[in-house]
Amino acid sequence: MDIRKRKNAGGDGDGGADGASVNVGDEPDSFGGRIGSPRRIFLFCLAFRVVNALLIQTYFNPDEHWQSLEVAHRTIFGYGYMTWEWKRGIRSYLHPMLFAFLYKLLQVTGLDTPYIMIKAPRLMQSIFSAIGDLYLYKLSDALYGGNVATWSLFCQMANWFIFFCLNRTFSNCLETVLTIMGLYYWPCIRDSSIDYPVNRKWGLVIAALACAIRPTSAVIWLYVGMLELFLTPNKVKFIILEVIPIGSLVLGFTCLLDRLMYGSWVIVPLNFLKFNFLSSGGDYYGTHPWHWYFTQGFLVMLFTFTPFSIAGIIKSKNQKLSALILWVLAIYSILGHKEFRFVLPVLPIALIFSGYAFAQMEVSGSSSSSSVTKKKQVPRQNHTKWSPKLRLSFFFLLATNIPMALYMSLFHQRGTEDAMNYLSDEAYKGRVKSILFLMPCHSTPYYSTLHRNIPMQFLDCTPSAEKGELDESDQFLVNPLGFASELARNWSEPPSHIVLFASEETKLRDFMIQHSFKEAS
Repeated sequence: MDIRKRKNAGGDGDGGADGASVNVGDEPDSFGGRIGSPRRIFLFCLAFRVVNALLIQTYFNPDEHWQSLEVAHRTIFGYGYMTWEWKRGIRSYLHPMLFAFLYKLLQVTGLDTPYIMIKAPRLMQSIFSAIGDLYLYKLSDALYGGNVATWSLFCQMANWFIFFCLNRTFSNCLETVLTIMGLYYWPCIRDSSIDYPVNRKWGLVIAALACAIRPTSAVIWLYVGMLELFLTPNKVKFIILEVIPIGSLVLGFTCLLDRLMYGSWVIVPLNFLKFNFLSSGGDYYGTHPWHWYFTQGFLVMLFTFTPFSIAGIIKSKNQKLSALILWVLAIYSILGHKEFRFVLPVLPIALIFSGYAFAQMEVSGSSSSSSVTKKKQVPRQNHTKWSPKLRLSFFFLLATNIPMALYMSLFHQRGTEDAMNYLSDEAYKGRVKSILFLMPCHSTPYYSTLHRNIPMQFLDCTPSAEKGELDESDQFLVNPLGFASELARNWSEPPSHIVLFASEETKLRDFMIQHSFKEAS
């Protein structure tokens, strides 16, 4: 990442598991067993996720900033860029409003300094992530018992992609949290128990919210809803008295919110469906072969957890959850445009199966005579000794996932974040008058990070109605010097700063010198 500054430029001053359950008791000497009350588990998860959020220094995907924080910033502070999706009404304001509430709080308290504006959104997301961790533990416990729940939580904490992605402000991340919460309340996923009673109405509310935040979440809840419809004895009550009223209430609320924010009636799920499914509009941003999720995407996310998840799927014989993973991967494989984060909601489910496999290894290595039993029927043991296989697997996962998580969170593609953090601090001190981004569109955060209402320009990449027509980003990449020279002819006043990648900076070095720009330090 290279920032060029013009010389002398200043600025104005419950669980239906199909198989059996694994439990080796609640003894304190074992890694497994219940590790505390829900409150204690949540506080532990929250502390971990706060550190996790502070460690993330890298840029992953534009939507983290442009489809949530940028919208929220414009709502509260009056300036911020609205991408073409918001002009076509294919995004709901429900998710950005969460961060708008945060920004309003910072505005009222006067805490909207550059550092806090940068860190606060991911710290807020860390609260949601911790709730997701807690419900993953609760779901695993309800399905298989405390030992599997503890191992599942370990797998969730140790997985590199969860660490790298879950604390970001994507709608996919909140969708993932709501998915785990919702599954916990559905009777078709698990049986009712004294400790963890099911509540289908809560499950429906959470499912509806997930779909309102991200319409593609309907892929998951269509599967769960059909499964519930098949298993429930009172199908009419389920549809007439629960699904329709709750779905209508949540849809009505989101439509009213969008009516208020858009200024006209907008049915976001319908517009989203038309663009992404009926017209394949997402293909504009690139396509992958149909098998990508099965051969690359999801395997990269699971990484070295893959063999353990497969083993857990086979040994647990939980056809409902394993089929849910397969269903989601298969449906998303139909779409041409594919991204890792699209299937993030089923990654924690796969990690539950990894936890099951670890609990199996722990039980096999203990003195217990029975490795798989019905939940909560195994007497307590005074000590569980880890087998060499379990110990090796444990350290193997840590040795492979921790370096990956730290590298991706601290170093990989951090230049664009660093550039905007630098400009935010400079703008706060009144040293930036205007900025030009000569790079592919949406390559950096924008006003939500800069937090100063100064002129900025980036290369547009709105999908064109004419197939094959090059947008500004493509035109620049084809001919950087020619494109920049054409821009300069229309300058009434040159920007005080230009941001570009080092690869393009070498091609524009003479242009920079000609217009009195020097490298910022």
